[in-house]
Amino acid sequence: MVSITNHLPTAELQALDAAHHMHPFTANGELAEKGVRIITRASGVTLTDSEGNEILDGMAGLWCVNIGYGRDELADVAARQMRELPYYNTFFQTTHVPSIALAAKIAELAPGDLNHVFFASGGSEANDTNIRMVRHYWALKGKPTKSVIIARENAYHGSSVGSGSLGGMKPMHEQGGLPIPDVHHIGQPYWWAEGGDMTPEAFGLKRAQELEEAILEMGEDRVAAFIAEPVQGAGGVIIPPSTYWPEIQRICDKYEILLIVDEVICGFGRTGKWFASNTFDIRPDIITIAKGLSSGYAAIGGSIVTDEIADVIGSDEFNHGYTYSGHPVAAAVALENLRILEEENVLGYVNDTAAPYLKEKWEGLTDHPLVGEACISGMMASIALTPDKSSRAAFEAEAGTVGYICRERCFANNLIMRHVGDRMVISPPLIITLAEIDTLIERTLKSLDECLGILKRDGLYKAAA
Repeated sequence: MVSITNHLPTAELQALDAAHHMHPFTANGELAEKGVRIITRASGVTLTDSEGNEILDGMAGLWCVNIGYGRDELADVAARQMRELPYYNTFFQTTHVPSIALAAKIAELAPGDLNHVFFASGGSEANDTNIRMVRHYWALKGKPTKSVIIARENAYHGSSVGSGSLGGMKPMHEQGGLPIPDVHHIGQPYWWAEGGDMTPEAFGLKRAQELEEAILEMGEDRVAAFIAEPVQGAGGVIIPPSTYWPEIQRICDKYEILLIVDEVICGFGRTGKWFASNTFDIRPDIITIAKGLSSGYAAIGGSIVTDEIADVIGSDEFNHGYTYSGHPVAAAVALENLRILEEENVLGYVNDTAAPYLKEKWEGLTDHPLVGEACISGMMASIALTPDKSSRAAFEAEAGTVGYICRERCFANNLIMRHVGDRMVISPPLIITLAEIDTLIERTLKSLDECLGILKRDGLYKAAA
């Protein structure tokens, strides 16, 4: 039996990793010189590395470990399912009990008449499915020219060719010939950096109306769908102004444009409700899901679609699918995760206890000289770092320089906090205790203080001209 426990010294593990393992979104050569941090175990909201350091995971892995680490129930369910039926596909007019049960449970939880699920292994695959599905839907409706999908700048919808094209991340588009044809991007509702002298409400309307302008410019007969995250996650936890989503909904309804709401990050309790579509009163035609569906314990994602879309797609053979669509082990794990969220009233804890407490503590960070704004929705939050709060100024240094320094100080203080440019973001497990929130805030303040000291020492505490 091959052991996969931490049986080697950290330096040897780092050398093996550098020799053979290619990391995502990483300059692997630089990482090899620095040496990776090796996580060996986890429990609750705490990670332990190969040196024995205990680290508070303020990012719930990659926005996904909603019920926290170390839940034996999910391991037991996975083991039982592996013994009963470790794998079978859902091609060839075949199915199995876990995928049936999970699809039915998701339909029960989803808003409106979103009663059908096409399973994938993650969010990237699911959004690729959405591209295929909306274009085939309109073709079956006799409108094959409706093929353009409108998305937003600085959005993240995955990193495959299709989903990476939907996303509006310029560094991704600079590699690999992205975006693919018939994907169009409009501005993001990021008031702090782009709102100028407008009020947030006026800016939210303006950015939403860019969708209408794009539809009119290209022609309603060309536009198939609009895709957006309720809250931009990887873009920096950007919460749109209150005027944004109602106007987006109005425009999609007026012009018969399918609305795809990407809830890969926001779904399954992250904003305090099962779906952020409930939080922001959005009526999607398709919801993209992954991450919190299984709390990251197994790789699974999917597209939840309305009765109308399912009926139209079901009228013809849909030449699309994945080997692991509705994988029985992943589906069984996801079902158990949803049971825990429901029976342990995790969403009630978020709404009544954890989120209000985190909100109070998080918004207090604006008292720090380095913090310009603090945004929060449920259990996802961000702070904008700035050298001048009054003017919402950017730093003179290249974007991300200050954020990276702050992130490194967080890591040094045993706190996982991510930087997106010069915004710091968190998305902790939903089960984080109030005492652990206090620890998160204490380590954040310590890291901010240390970051500010470095900026002053190195002459980086300057506003851009």
